[in-house]
Amino acid sequence: MNREDRAKQFLSFDALSGLRQELKRREEKRLMIEKKEVPEETAMEISNKLAVIDKGEEVEITFYYKGVYVTASGVVTAKNTAFKYLSLNGAKIAFDDVYDLTIKKTK
Repeated sequence: MNREDRAKQFLSFDALSGLRQELKRREEKRLMIEKKEVPEETAMEISNKLAVIDKGEEVEITFYYKGVYVTASGVVTAKNTAFKYLSLNGAKIAFDDVYDLTIKKTK
């Protein structure tokens, strides 16, 4: 038996292929939460802040993404009022998904 064939017999074997992926999918599904309704006063505050935010400003934002709430800090790289989203560190965040917003620093 040559060296290469002999090494192959010691490779790991996954008898239950796909089990890890399915367990991960179920865990992610279990951790998902429903999107919360933003109180009217808070929605107005967020709307006002979104109106004045411009490219280059540093913000901290909490938003709903794929079943969980995520808080991110960074510099606004783009803002599109027509399509109602802003880009933070390359990620597009829809205005409707914003739950909390703090403007840290202006340009």
